[in-house]
Amino acid sequence: MDREQGPEARTGQAAQADAREQAQGSFPPPARQPSQPSQPSPPSQPSPLPSRLAPRPNLTRVTADPRLSVWVIRAAVATVVGIAIAILLNWRLGLTAAVLVAIADTVYRSMHGPYIPADALATSAQRQTRRRLRSLRRAGYLALNARAIPGSDQVIDHLVIGPAGVFALDSERWDRRLPIRTVAGGMLYHGPYSQKDRLRHARWEASRASTLVGAELKRELTVRPAMVIYGPTIPWDVASLRGVDVFAGGRISKYFKRQSKASRKQRLEAEQIEAIREAAARALPPVR
Repeated sequence: MDREQGPEARTGQAAQADAREQAQGSFPPPARQPSQPSQPSPPSQPSPLPSRLAPRPNLTRVTADPRLSVWVIRAAVATVVGIAIAILLNWRLGLTAAVLVAIADTVYRSMHGPYIPADALATSAQRQTRRRLRSLRRAGYLALNARAIPGSDQVIDHLVIGPAGVFALDSERWDRRLPIRTVAGGMLYHGPYSQKDRLRHARWEASRASTLVGAELKRELTVRPAMVIYGPTIPWDVASLRGVDVFAGGRISKYFKRQSKASRKQRLEAEQIEAIREAAARALPPVR
């Protein structure tokens, strides 16, 4: 497991990872695929153009939480049982019965319920990240959410600009029943499934943002990739895995405050932050 490291160490790790991939052929990574316990599909062939990336759903158009129907059914059953017992006996027993039915249904579904596709769950993960990022405005951080990458059908979940620099954040919600672990070489696993493609995709998104926004600014710009995970317990604070900072959603505020402290000598001023935000808004249009 790689703990949080300095900028030089992270840059070296990313360079080594990119060098190994370039030796096999330079190509943009595939789009995020659902992480769930099924037979892993065979690896896709290298593709030289971003347009060949697998389509990524327009998550901003998914307004309903996939668990909403479960919650509605649970509430309806608990209400019917509660009312029936309240009429036959008394309201206290009815209320108790309704609560017990809701708890029993929750426990049963958590143990036997179907897996929810990661792409559907990502919507709620993005909403949580947006709320947490709003609390960082007082610390000088601005966020552009759901920004399209021109020339592809890919989307950057959150582009964050602040005193510590520019970050491209992926928001993920994974099945909490599968553990997260790392192995030698900075590899990330969710249960038995490697997340190498997701790490590579996060680096590719940050690289494209760096190129496009830098061209708009007419200067070089470094965009740092990060992955925010909700659901399973993450047994570390912040880990740099193949050049991507990986941490739990509950640590977003702590992560950016720590980055601000680590970059005191190279902090971006408010004018610079606003200039980058305006350039990013032009270079990366919002998803419609």
